[in-house]
Amino acid sequence: MQHDETAHRSDAPEGHEGLLTPPFSRRGFVMTSLMTGLTLATTSVEAQVVTTDSVGIEAGEVAIPTVDGPMPGYRAVPEGSGPFPVVLVIEEIFGVHAYIKDICRRLAKAGYCAVAPELYARQGDLATMTDAQTIIREVISKTPDAQWIADLDATAAWATSAAKGDPDRLSAMGWCRGGRAVWLYAAHRRDLKAAVAWYGQLGGERTSIQPRTAGDVVTEIQSPILALYGSADTGIPVASIEEARDKAKAAGKSVELVVYPDAPHGFHADYRPSYRKAAAEDGWARALAFLKANGAG
Repeated sequence: MQHDETAHRSDAPEGHEGLLTPPFSRRGFVMTSLMTGLTLATTSVEAQVVTTDSVGIEAGEVAIPTVDGPMPGYRAVPEGSGPFPVVLVIEEIFGVHAYIKDICRRLAKAGYCAVAPELYARQGDLATMTDAQTIIREVISKTPDAQWIADLDATAAWATSAAKGDPDRLSAMGWCRGGRAVWLYAAHRRDLKAAVAWYGQLGGERTSIQPRTAGDVVTEIQSPILALYGSADTGIPVASIEEARDKAKAAGKSVELVVYPDAPHGFHADYRPSYRKAAAEDGWARALAFLKANGAG
């Protein structure tokens, strides 16, 4: 039987057609609250873990309204009435755990309303998973791009209507899989002021629910992107990043690329052996300066 794709597409969130292969199905949440502590999918907890306090900010778990009901997330924002510039914090594959929450608090200390939605809450309970490959196979590969893009849009709407966020100063920042998401979201969201991609994969397999790679959309990005990568990242060749930057620039887009010598994948993740303090701190300073320089701070 031939499928009527037009009928299926009527169920898609508006503006997501280019990232969607029908049907787009709604589903409930497996995770209704965030995990505590660090992900179980790490081999060890390193001594250099950064912990940011909540002095001068408001920080904690929140419920973000979506079409499928409340989605768990974490918000940190300065004390006061605002409005404050909004940063959508996009997680790694491991969920909104202690590291991602701490990043939100760091951003709040810098004057931002930082919100990290649990984008994989429908697909699996990341709090119980102990192996990265299992997470990729059972959760990441089964999460439609159109779904998390719609959830980021819902998060932005909530942050700017109910969480002291400024709708005119919206940005995104993501790590690892979240870095990939930054490229795709920047191609989707026309009012994004700036975005920062930390070692986000540019290639990868295309599937019916993840039909485009980050590399596919570099000529379509709507905002300037700061791309932070490591030369020792065995999964992301430097040549592929430079090619993406050059393609974007040829299309009139703004991409600022920084490649840290000898830095591996995950060099900002202070809870993992991949952490490289100098690269992480320099990247963080560059990220904050980039947001401000592009009207997102």
